Amino acid sequence: MTVAIDRATGKRRGDRGPRPGPAARLRQSYQKHWYAYVMIAPVAVVLGVLVLYPLVYGLYLTLTDANSLNTARTIGVNHIDATYKFIGLDNYKDILFGPTSYDRFWSHFVWTIVWTALCVTLHYTIGLGLALVLNQKLRGRTFYRLILILPWAVPTFVTVFGWRFMLADGGIINSALHALHLPEPQWLEDTFWQRFAAIMVNTWCGVPFMMVSLLGGLQSIDSSLYEAAEMDGANAWQRFRYVTLPGLRSVSSTVVLLGIIWTFNQFAVIFLLFGNTAPDAQILVTWAYYLGFGQQPRDFAQSAAYGILLLAILIVFTSFYRRWLNRNEQQLAI
Repeated sequence: MTVAIDRATGKRRGDRGPRPGPAARLRQSYQKHWYAYVMIAPVAVVLGVLVLYPLVYGLYLTLTDANSLNTARTIGVNHIDATYKFIGLDNYKDILFGPTSYDRFWSHFVWTIVWTALCVTLHYTIGLGLALVLNQKLRGRTFYRLILILPWAVPTFVTVFGWRFMLADGGIINSALHALHLPEPQWLEDTFWQRFAAIMVNTWCGVPFMMVSLLGGLQSIDSSLYEAAEMDGANAWQRFRYVTLPGLRSVSSTVVLLGIIWTFNQFAVIFLLFGNTAPDAQILVTWAYYLGFGQQPRDFAQSAAYGILLLAILIVFTSFYRRWLNRNEQQLAI
């Protein structure tokens, strides 16, 4: 076998040259795709200002003892400089393992997990049931779709305030229970009923999204699969189990993940329903808000630390969730 060699350079023809460095590759990429970089530059700047900078600054605050008494502020014409100190990981240590860690973090963490699991389960099951009904040929099906999507179309604060009025002691719900000679729960005062009410209101707000998403997934399933299953003697339950659920797998995995993330960080329902009057019904995100803005002195450092912990929990969960989905898909492919 002969190898051709370039006499000028002494290199064999066909050999790859040295790989350019990162700066050279970036310059080549910019020269080739400069128009794309120009188009995404405004979005990158906005994301950097609205997302990246607050995240980095919040991470820095978690390493300090910043609160409303030692941060820089202006009172009248007087400017007071910041006096907070760098304390490292002491905030995380206090939140996770301090003497009040159970009351301040772990109890809210457990309730947040229960809240998320129950709400997403109800969202999915009720949404799937309604989607199955609306996927049938019904008279007035368009009207039913419009009615069922209204809770999602109405602004959240309007919906929650409406529920707050109905759940009050003299509201329509307790009045109806009184007329039926049934017990009248203290929806906005008792811890159990506060949590029950929060799950009920969030389910009302979240079901339409699941219903619409799953209805789109149902309409994308090939009808010939149902016809083939029916010809093979499959009953309604078997068609649902072996045709409908596998056909909804990709849609379900996406909407469940989105539902978990949104419910885990659901601030509006809890805050608008109870404000700061229900400490045992607060999930982690509303508790972090209370620490940073609902008490005196406002503890900016610990509030930011809760935010970083929330982000870390969701990142870990999402990575495991996607890995679990990929493993299941590989097993099904085999």
